[in-house]
Amino acid sequence: MQNNSLIRVFGVLFAIVSIYQLSFTFITSNVEKQASTYASQTVSEDENNYLEVRDKKANAYLDSIGNNPIYGFTSYNDAKEKELNKGLDLKGGINVILQISIRDILSGLAENTKNPQFNEALDQADLLQKSSDEPYIESFFEAFDQINSGEKLASPDIFANRTLSDEINFEMSDQETQVVVRRKIDESIVSAFEVLRKRIDKFGVTQPNIQRLGTSGRILVELPGAKDVDRVQNLLQSTAQLEFWETYKNDQLVSFLVEANSLLSSKSEQVLDGNTEKDISSEIDDLLADVATQDSIAITSNPILDRIVGQGFQGGPVLAQFAARDSDLIMSYLDQPEIRKLLPSEYRYTRFVWGKPTAEGNIVELYALKSNRDNLAPLSGGVVVDALQTFDQLGNPAVSMQMDSRGARIWENMTGKAFKDASNIAIVLDNIVYSAPGVSSGAISGGRSEITGNFTLNEGIDLANVLRAGKLPASAEIIQSEIVGPSLGKEAIEAGIYSFLIALTIVLLWMIFYYGSSGFFADIALLLNILLIFGILAGLGAVLTLPGIAGIVLTIGISVDANVLIFERVREELNKGKGIRKAIADGFNNALSSILDANITTGLTALILFIFGTGPIKGFATTLLIGIGTSLFTAIFITRILVDSRNEKGKGVSFSTKSTK
Repeated sequence: MQNNSLIRVFGVLFAIVSIYQLSFTFITSNVEKQASTYASQTVSEDENNYLEVRDKKANAYLDSIGNNPIYGFTSYNDAKEKELNKGLDLKGGINVILQISIRDILSGLAENTKNPQFNEALDQADLLQKSSDEPYIESFFEAFDQINSGEKLASPDIFANRTLSDEINFEMSDQETQVVVRRKIDESIVSAFEVLRKRIDKFGVTQPNIQRLGTSGRILVELPGAKDVDRVQNLLQSTAQLEFWETYKNDQLVSFLVEANSLLSSKSEQVLDGNTEKDISSEIDDLLADVATQDSIAITSNPILDRIVGQGFQGGPVLAQFAARDSDLIMSYLDQPEIRKLLPSEYRYTRFVWGKPTAEGNIVELYALKSNRDNLAPLSGGVVVDALQTFDQLGNPAVSMQMDSRGARIWENMTGKAFKDASNIAIVLDNIVYSAPGVSSGAISGGRSEITGNFTLNEGIDLANVLRAGKLPASAEIIQSEIVGPSLGKEAIEAGIYSFLIALTIVLLWMIFYYGSSGFFADIALLLNILLIFGILAGLGAVLTLPGIAGIVLTIGISVDANVLIFERVREELNKGKGIRKAIADGFNNALSSILDANITTGLTALILFIFGTGPIKGFATTLLIGIGTSLFTAIFITRILVDSRNEKGKGVSFSTKSTK
């Protein structure tokens, strides 16, 4: 065999690089074990929620030593970025399926029309979906046809509007309009997919998996290593509907609250308890029956005023503070038509919105926004071109935003007016007021603004990421969620390792038993093959999953199969009476075509799985493709070098044993 020295150099270099790449995985594993031990020693099992406290202690420990040098060439933080990534089934994490609201997308395409046939068709589609597996859009078209009140989908107040004017005109039939609407729905789902992908990419987990499930508007999200379920839910479900509103001063609407309270008080206790309080109190546990009774008495006397637990400063944007548990009840009062009639004519479009709950989560503030007939904010989040997590003047987490030129002009006008009127501007995200700052130094030019509020550092980071990624085109609902715990991941790792070691041990022993010293050389090549597979996986940043381990086990068989073909051909040549050197050369040459044919066909199959597969299938295909390449290298070249080297030294090379001759 020519160029043996070059092959030796390549083999040694590949092995060294693989060991180097895998060293980061061993380093992070060792440091994390130290952190876990430290947390176990400092936090007793007698403490409340000791597992959660231990997690926090371990994370604090890792943060404190994250940049400390380790072995002179890396640190924990650096090694963590380069370690072998493990998938959801091995590492644990969160798996969710999101349903993008097709109804919201349709309403958006129709510019939130008030057309009765359109809205009735949406309601009918909701009912049809309860007993149908067809996509929502098809149920909507079916319902629209059944109602058939003479309206067309291409009516000016449905889809032939300004938004779709370039693609839908008044003369188009329903069938033609349906084609366009279906395409727009698909584009919106793709947009939602991209927004979610951008958010997840900034979440901080390694190799997240996100994929569409058919055409139903469902999206699968897998986050290996994620533990904070609430944070993940907020990140994925937040539509990021950012709005900027002018606010009313509380002294402008205090009299309205008093009048509303009086009107509600004048209602009979029977009607009040039957229509309002009954549904709410039915949800309260029997152990809190006394509290519910007291609440009912308070409602009967002063339904609103008796529930106020605090006031905003005079002339400020906060009308009053309420207990968080009363927020739905208070809002139901304020939304009643007879209550809204009490608003003066200049306040008739007032929009009442709750603020972000306090850190304890038990108090919320009520704001009154200067809305309009169409309930459209004067400035929305579409103008935000960048967002960054920062800190305010008091050192609390905040989010700084930069607007485009159009937004900057509107923002300057809004802040100038707020300065002149000594009023406030509410920053509203997904119908929650995060902050309502005043303007103390004149109009703000340049388009920069800041969101402050009672949120943690992680909430600030997530909010900045969500704003930077953009808003979802429709609301997203988590319809299925699964949490894969570390213990389950550990069991999966152990099961995978056991299957791998058992298969490897049997193959190694069998090769020595059947082929003697040549089988031993094949075993060395096989072990090098496995080292190269894991090293390449780590170096490429690929993800190791349970199906990936299955792919490695299959690769063991493929690698050994190549050696079996070679050794059998050598035995055939020896049986023809050829010398050992000639038999080895002819055996390797004659087996090459068969080995290449088998590996190329398997490689093509693996490539197709890699291109078109997702999740576990892609993980299996990844390791299989890598394994085919490394097994060809080790079986054809490394084994040949080892056999030739022993033969050149005058030592015998056996291709069978006494039991297998």
